Amino acid sequence: MIQRVRSIWRPAVYQGFGRKRDYFEGWYFKFVTADERSACAVIPGVSITGDPATTHAFIQFSDAASGRAFYFRYPISAFEAGRKRFDVRIGPNRFGLEGISLDATDETHTVQGELRIRGIHPWPVRLFSPGVMGPYAFTPSMECYHGVLSFDHRIEGTLTIDGEAVDFTGGKGFLEKDWGASFPAAWIWMQTNHFEEDGVSFFGSIAKIPWRNHFFTGSIFGLYRRGKVRRFTTYTGARVRELRADPDRIVLRIEDRRHGLLIEADRREGIELAAPRLGEMSTKIRETLRARISVRLTEGPIDGERTLFFGTGRNGGLEFVGDIAELLRGLKLPGLASLGSIGAGVGAPIPGAEKRPFLHELMSIDSREGD
Repeated sequence: MIQRVRSIWRPAVYQGFGRKRDYFEGWYFKFVTADERSACAVIPGVSITGDPATTHAFIQFSDAASGRAFYFRYPISAFEAGRKRFDVRIGPNRFGLEGISLDATDETHTVQGELRIRGIHPWPVRLFSPGVMGPYAFTPSMECYHGVLSFDHRIEGTLTIDGEAVDFTGGKGFLEKDWGASFPAAWIWMQTNHFEEDGVSFFGSIAKIPWRNHFFTGSIFGLYRRGKVRRFTTYTGARVRELRADPDRIVLRIEDRRHGLLIEADRREGIELAAPRLGEMSTKIRETLRARISVRLTEGPIDGERTLFFGTGRNGGLEFVGDIAELLRGLKLPGLASLGSIGAGVGAPIPGAEKRPFLHELMSIDSREGD
């Protein structure tokens, strides 16, 4: 119990000590070469189901250039994790904030090499807002928790993928993680840190969140620029005013008291990856690493006020999973009958939040803190 409480302010470290069933945890490393010709994702993790036959450790690897994904499976006994810092080992493979060392092989595929990470930029961890989850990090019954461990960093090193060496030196990376019981029933996730303006990174997710026998649609978006994270999240009072998902693009408009954020992302064919359901890696999703994501930050509402930043990010990660109608119902936006175009509306309050004074007060404190 003490370890779990301390880990709240250390989102990078392994959170699963003592878990016996219905639990997963995974770290997501994204790497893009300096010439942007190659992009890959490396996802080490654990799947703890309560059944020795299905409980295991794993390393997923996806390669955007070839459109391939590999799943390396290991016995759970091959998994080791540090209690005070992010130091994970799965067999001969090692992962941390400093980089990764891979020697993953099975009957069909091999991925080997070392990539070093230089200059991480995490989502800020504060006393009442320990990372991207904000006050929700303190709630013990969330279906899925999230951590943004580095918006943007440099890479050094080479990976050899089925005998072909790929040099990532001078490239860029992104690092995040998820843990809990299951991924949401519906969500949109996006990320890019390849803008014309160097040092800019964008991350965002909107998902159906179970809450006290109800659900709401929660959102966490962050624009990292000039060493600062501009947050647009449910717990800071930002509201999703528009959500549209057409066959070829996704449009989101989000506003808080002082700023607006307009996002347009193109939808491209993705690579199939395994995803958790009650701890078991039994579902499939598709993710692309080649999306283009345009981001516009304004002072005041989107309509008519001055633009503080505009850019189009390349090599974007993008996932769109589940039924958009589920997200729209949780937002309580008007125009639900027409899923192609959603008009302006007011984001949904969180069911039951007012009945939890501790959480309600934390949300109030966090919304008053500067970005």
